[in-house]
Amino acid sequence: MRNFVQKALMGTAAILLLGSLSVRAQDNIRVVGSSTVFPFSTAAAEEFGNSSPFKTPIVEATGTGGGLKLFCAGIGTNFPDVVNASRRIKRIELDVCSNNGVEDVVEVKIGFDGIVLAAAKGAPAMRLRLRDLYLALAAQVPAPGTDGGANNMIENPYKFWSDIDPSLPRIEIAVLGPPPTSGTRDAFNAIAIEGGCRSFEGMLALEKEDPFRFLSLCRSVREDGAYVAAGENDNLIVQKIIGNERAIGIFGYSFLSQNTDILQAYPISAQGGPYLAPTFDAIAEGSYPISRSLFLYAKKAHIGVVPGIQEFIREFISERASGDFGYLLDRGLIPLSEDERSASLASVNGLVSLELN
Repeated sequence: MRNFVQKALMGTAAILLLGSLSVRAQDNIRVVGSSTVFPFSTAAAEEFGNSSPFKTPIVEATGTGGGLKLFCAGIGTNFPDVVNASRRIKRIELDVCSNNGVEDVVEVKIGFDGIVLAAAKGAPAMRLRLRDLYLALAAQVPAPGTDGGANNMIENPYKFWSDIDPSLPRIEIAVLGPPPTSGTRDAFNAIAIEGGCRSFEGMLALEKEDPFRFLSLCRSVREDGAYVAAGENDNLIVQKIIGNERAIGIFGYSFLSQNTDILQAYPISAQGGPYLAPTFDAIAEGSYPISRSLFLYAKKAHIGVVPGIQEFIREFISERASGDFGYLLDRGLIPLSEDERSASLASVNGLVSLELN
């Protein structure tokens, strides 16, 4: 009975909030979220505003985590309509949405991106394995001479890249990257840090014994100054490494593609694989080791009430925007295949509600 009453009250609150959206009937669509997706969203918003009867959407870079928090906080005039994400929404975030009355969310994959490790032109050249990145940036690492595991972990002692591998230059480990609220940070931890952690047999054994401890050890980043959370603005990270030839920056491929005259990207190797630079083709085919999918999420309750949401998302994945010669490719977006783009368009046209297993 109590659950029935709670649901009834929530439904009533949702109706009242949705009714308040009529105040926004002539307002702009509000988009929040990933700083990686931000350049693509702003470009699509400008084109949409110029070529459609709808107003130009307002796009804010809040980071994926911050954007999803705002998006899932409720429905109505005080909450965003769309969120950009440089990773897929988590089960716990979707549960928060549901608990706050955001019952139906439409997920749209919009393209791909590579996470780049780059430095200023003129900085020492390096080739890095995922194992090197794990040993350089993890909070705890296997003690020298061991293969890791629950009883062989120590606080990260490495100060120089050459401490990890003598073939790397003797320069201090200084990496500038996104904060914990960033989807880029989440993806980097899951793909690069955990990927390097998996190169140790003892850590693979730990995953079977204690998966929670495994994830804690294999995704936690050190906080002793070797890694600096430089904010959600990837352009700011680019500016900071330009002024420091010993620093390495972590950001999305689009920011590299716009700054190839001043930046050099480091080739990356997965365990036992070749060293690959973050090129358009390598990311598109998935061979570059630190690649990821990019998403938009729309609040179904706002569609048809706030004008243009469905049309804006269609613009984003249209042939002219993200087809083989689309304007978003000029900004650095790695496009979906034709089949994937057709699937995304079907999701938008059918307003298919997301269900996570």
